[in-house]
Amino acid sequence: MTKPLQGKIAVVAGATRGAGRTIAVTLGAAGATVYCTGRSIRGQASDLNRPETIEDTADMINARGGRGIPVQVDHTREEQVKALFERIRQEQQGIAALAADPDIMSKSGRTLASWDLSDEYGFVDVDGRKPHWGNYAKQHGFL
Repeated sequence: MTKPLQGKIAVVAGATRGAGRTIAVTLGAAGATVYCTGRSIRGQASDLNRPETIEDTADMINARGGRGIPVQVDHTREEQVKALFERIRQEQQGIAALAADPDIMSKSGRTLASWDLSDEYGFVDVDGRKPHWGNYAKQHGFL
């Protein structure tokens, strides 16, 4: 079977469950290497106290022929976002796709490429904190 995203790198925020997980697994099934990011990891549930983890999502991707790489990241913490993208810069040649759980993105009314920290956008994460990753990715040449 042809894997149209073979050799491509994707980053999915909110890959733990729901639409974010579906996006990550779909990209992986198409052959992508997917950095599955989120706050929930095995042995450390999120504040939602749900059982799903980014490792589970990575396992699903691996089972479908992609490569899943779980990375715990709180995208509202600038230092964690910076560490994520610096890791990707060291490990990969570039990023082909960035995706975030559409439920979170729909609250912003913006696309990921225009995700910015400035107050003019009025976007806050579901718990009231401002996201950092779209802005960081743009500033450092990932988008």
